[in-house]
This record gives sequence, C-alpha cells and structure tokens, in this order.
Amino acid sequence: MSKKILVVDDDPELTELLRSYLGNNSFQVETAHDGKAMHAMLPAFSPDLLILDLMLPGEDGLSLCRKLRAGSRLPILMLTARGDDMDRIIGLEMGADDYLPKPFNPRELLARIRSIMRRAEEHGPAERPARTLHFAGWTLDLSAHNLLDKDGIVIALSTGEFRLLHMLAETPNCVFSRDQLTDAIAGRDAGPFDRTIDVMISRLRRRLNDDARDPQLIKTVRSEGYILATKVEARA
Repeated sequence: MSKKILVVDDDPELTELLRSYLGNNSFQVETAHDGKAMHAMLPAFSPDLLILDLMLPGEDGLSLCRKLRAGSRLPILMLTARGDDMDRIIGLEMGADDYLPKPFNPRELLARIRSIMRRAEEHGPAERPARTLHFAGWTLDLSAHNLLDKDGIVIALSTGEFRLLHMLAETPNCVFSRDQLTDAIAGRDAGPFDRTIDVMISRLRRRLNDDARDPQLIKTVRSEGYILATKVEARA
C-alpha cells in the first residue's frame, strides 16, 4: 500500500505542486492550509508522515509540532522559509525529525521523505523481537518506541530521538561521530554547520535528566563525537 503524506502549508501553489509531484511518486497526499484544517484531517487520513510549514496563519508550525510530539510519534518534516539556523534548531527542539529550507529541490524533499520513512520502518516492532534496553534506571522499549523512567512513566520521544538513543544504547561505551549519527537518523553526512545531532543530544540529555554542564550518561568526546557511558542490559 502506498504511504500517506499530509502537507500543511498556506501556499496553495506549493501544496498543489507537492500533491502532484509526490502523487506521481506513489504517495497518497492530502493538504491543509492551517492548524485547524490539519487537526481535522489527521484522524481520518492517518498519515505516515507530516510535512509542516513553519509559518502558518493562526497557530504556527512550531507550536503545532510541539503539541503533536507530546502525544504522537508521527514523523514530521519541517519546512522553513528562510533556512535560518535558529528556525532549524527550534524546529528540532520542538520534535521535528528533519527540516528543509525553502526554496527546495523537490527531488531532495523526496529523498528526505524516503529516508525518514525507511528508518521509521527499520525500527518498527515487526522488524525484531520485542525487547527492552535498561540503563541507569531508564528503560528503552524497542517495541513501543518509548522511554520509561524508573517509575514506568513514559517519556515521549520523537522518531529521531528514539533512533539516536537506540543507536547509542545498542553499543554503549562506544564513541559515535556526528557523521555516523546523522547518517543513521537522517541518511546523510553532517555538514560543517549542521547542528541536528547536537540539538537532539541536548534534548535527550534533558529527557534523561542528564546535567548538560556535566553529563554523566551521554558524554561528549571532544573532536570525536558522543558516547552513552553506562552499562546497558538487554531483556526479552
């Protein structure tokens, strides 16, 4: 079955272009022009991925992204009008899985979409036996894609955050470079000014109550990358 994409953008010309282009590439596409229309369509259409513009009439894309991420793992690709670094960083902070500045090449958008979806499927529950990873009082549930604290309370993670923590926890006490981590969650190398991984690491540290000034779990190895510095136990 073809995958479903909901495009939320207030530019009618762009939304119709994306409907046509993505439709010609075997996706089912619906469009909405603001947050109210998006919320009305989500339950009935049940998309596999959301393309969300940053600048929208009424409630903006950042606010919508934050609210969606609080209760959903739906992959979100954020569109930013200026490609400004701060817009990108804030979008990632709100839980977006990737971002693309306007104007963009439709072929790059298609590549980003396929990369996000492929990686989401690779970590789906049908791909491997259900199991959990336990470390420092935390539980990473690989079946439900959830992080649980010592009291069993679920800490919501975006698709990118889950993939990043999963990669670190599968091979603890091993240093991963930014390029390795970026390729694993986004399917591309990290550019010289790409802060995607740094922002996600910062967000994961907050989720894990890991002091950013002196982290004890996810540590920075200068000039090399990041490491999950703790013992991890895998259970069926």
